[in-house]
Amino acid sequence: MTAMKAFLSALFAGALLAGCSSADTAALEPIPGSITYGGQPRTKLTKSPVGSAVYNQFYNETGQRVEETYILQPDRSLKLVRRVIGPDFPD
Repeated sequence: MTAMKAFLSALFAGALLAGCSSADTAALEPIPGSITYGGQPRTKLTKSPVGSAVYNQFYNETGQRVEETYILQPDRSLKLVRRVIGPDFPD
């Protein structure tokens, strides 16, 4: 009986996760101040291993602090994967 419960739980969890996909989320677009705003940088990160995280921090037009995370791709381009916008001095 417990094996059947475990099987049904796994089946249900699999059905729920089948609908999840990274393709469902919209890609982040670069904004003024982003490393990739206006295209990829001219210099390539040749010494960093593929998959490395690159961090960028700047202030947007409204004075809010923007923190971005990029991942170095196999072709040495940068992919913007995360952006957090907030006040310069949080409460």
